[in-house]
Amino acid sequence: MEKTFSAVELDRIIEMAWEDRTPFEAITFQFGVSEREVITLMRSEMKLSSFKMWRKRVQGRATKHAKLRVNGIERFKCAMQRQITHNKISKR
Repeated sequence: MEKTFSAVELDRIIEMAWEDRTPFEAITFQFGVSEREVITLMRSEMKLSSFKMWRKRVQGRATKHAKLRVNGIERFKCAMQRQITHNKISKR
């Protein structure tokens, strides 16, 4: 079963995948897309050279995989970051 996303959702998934400190688990939590599905999506949405550069960057990176992170870091965002709920920034 292939998931379909709006242009805004797709842009946000790609943005989160590019962010160094956003783990794949955060993308799964927010959009229901596994790491493997994110990789497939990135491959289909990016130029080959950009995809290869991204894969080289995130492969094995501790900050992109919750299991490789230092103990004690259990959140997906900085405590100082504004509250984000389902891709909408809410006011405090």
